[in-house]
Amino acid sequence: MKNQSSARAGYDTFLWYREAAERGNPYAQFNLALVYKKGQDVARDEVRAFYWMLKAAQQGLAFAQNHLGVMYYNGRGVASNDKEAVRWFRAAALQGEVSAQQNLGQMYKKGRGVARNDETAVSWFYRASEQGVASAQTLLGEAYVHGTGVRRNYPLALAWFRKAALQNDASAQLNLGLMYKHGHGVARNDAQALAWFKQAAAQECAVAQRLVGVAYAEGQGVPADPLRAYAWLVRAAEQEDADAQFNLGIMLANGKGVERDDELAFTWYRRAAESGHMLAQYNLGGMYARGRGVARDDQRALEWYRMAAEQGAPNAQFNVGVMYANGHGVAKDEARAVAWYRCAAEQGDASAQNNLGVMYANGLGVERDEEVAVGWYGRAAEQGHALAQFNLGGMYGSGRGVARDAQKSCMWLTLAAEAGELAAASNRKNAELDLTPQARELAAASAQRWRAAHAARTRPL
Repeated sequence: MKNQSSARAGYDTFLWYREAAERGNPYAQFNLALVYKKGQDVARDEVRAFYWMLKAAQQGLAFAQNHLGVMYYNGRGVASNDKEAVRWFRAAALQGEVSAQQNLGQMYKKGRGVARNDETAVSWFYRASEQGVASAQTLLGEAYVHGTGVRRNYPLALAWFRKAALQNDASAQLNLGLMYKHGHGVARNDAQALAWFKQAAAQECAVAQRLVGVAYAEGQGVPADPLRAYAWLVRAAEQEDADAQFNLGIMLANGKGVERDDELAFTWYRRAAESGHMLAQYNLGGMYARGRGVARDDQRALEWYRMAAEQGAPNAQFNVGVMYANGHGVAKDEARAVAWYRCAAEQGDASAQNNLGVMYANGLGVERDEEVAVGWYGRAAEQGHALAQFNLGGMYGSGRGVARDAQKSCMWLTLAAEAGELAAASNRKNAELDLTPQARELAAASAQRWRAAHAARTRPL
């Protein structure tokens, strides 16, 4: 009986709104629009909702104008029209309607229905922020962080994020945590960062949940706790956070803090990869290539490597090159191998640089050019790639693509041998036969200088 009574009262309210709306009462028109929009006590009807919202907006009701802008923006009850959305957001914003001020700022920020203008966007965010709107305060903080529409100012960003975070805005809490994590506008403090991440995570913010997981995994601001890390990452991953899914894949594939489980690792890598996560695509290719967590399948491995490669991952580009060079999962095609090696090599991948040198040295998939081969070997060798050092030593020793220089040959072969390249040791002995004792000492000194210089480059700050 109580439900029937409540339903009757709701319908009576609807009738009252309709009668008042038809007499021209703008508040009744607005409320009637909401009833139709939400389907309260009457069948949901977005077209009628739009009709009555327009009536109320045309009479100057600011919150109706904002709602009407939203309906135009989303194409609810009317065809989507960004220019009309801007028009109604502006009408409401000029009357001081805070939600409309934020919405108008967003239109300027995105360049929808109006030319993009970050400065104007910031001005509207500021007006809404001054009225205490937490989401606008967060947007204003983000503008100060990134320097969009306003000069970058971390202390001001921090202040606005804090205002919004204290109103329990999850995005602000996340951003405030990031400010503490990176030491922007405040002394770096992992414990404070984690505290704010946890507040956002409690509101089901997936990014914050992932960052809490990472903090527990790496012991940032809290003692390392792999099991808690795993639990938080799962919460984020189940909300389709691709980075969390990728991190879970790594933990499970390596048995890092949890029992190794290749099949489950494969599952999380695949979910992340299917959403376009580049590194997950690469790792998924590796799972197929090695038959970990799934039956070995070179064709599927190549497919996932290629997806990552097309997003610019140099290690994936190298692997695609290797598969074309060897005919794994695809017909052998040395020209394509060269193309992929080049993509990776130009991004600094030492293995690709070495392999590209091999292709040029032997005329595989490209016209033979020993000088170019020496150049690529040299770039990889300078990065400490042992096989490239061995190859470069061989080129100097035989005078291929470069003037013969037994001393430099000995130097590079020494470095390759020390890095574990087995054939380099015997070749170095042969190279030393052509050197005087003084030249051998100079080669050893050159190798020592190279090691010292590269140790200085890689020494942590």
